[in-house]
Amino acid sequence: MKKAHPTQAYLTKTNDLSKTAETEELIDKMVEALNKHEIDTMGAYFAENFCWIGNAGCGVKQGLKEFQDNWQRPFQAAFSDKTAIDEARLVQGEWAASFGRQEAVHTGTFMGIAPTGKRVEIRYMDFWKVQNGKIVTNWVMVDFPYVLRQLGVDVFDGQGWDKHDKITQPVQNGNPISVEESK
Repeated sequence: MKKAHPTQAYLTKTNDLSKTAETEELIDKMVEALNKHEIDTMGAYFAENFCWIGNAGCGVKQGLKEFQDNWQRPFQAAFSDKTAIDEARLVQGEWAASFGRQEAVHTGTFMGIAPTGKRVEIRYMDFWKVQNGKIVTNWVMVDFPYVLRQLGVDVFDGQGWDKHDKITQPVQNGNPISVEESK
């Protein structure tokens, strides 16, 4: 018996392409506000009942208050001098996506690790759905294993498949690194 193929891209089937410029403007302003370390003004960009869906360690935040109290505030308490840099961004209709990095200093407790004062790179990917001029859903992937490695913790205990790579990351804090620097 043949297995049926799952439906693909069902979330974007009704994407209103006429909203591209509006979505792009909202995302630009939201990232600018994040880089100003704003928390209390995020309601200008996110719907009150939006859903923030993150990977393990990030969690799922239902609503603006949960996002502010259980992501933004703890994240800013752990990392200061933080700047988000979207390295690439795609916008189509009511949808936007980006990947990039945040550069920050570890000045507060993070995942049980006391402040180290180290400058770290926090790699991420975001996918946003915008409706009625506000973000209603935000899917997020944050590379916590890479952040922890920079803080001296190898969550893979030397067993990660990247142990066979010639370099661990081609870029750190926006700068290419050599093979010798990455090991």
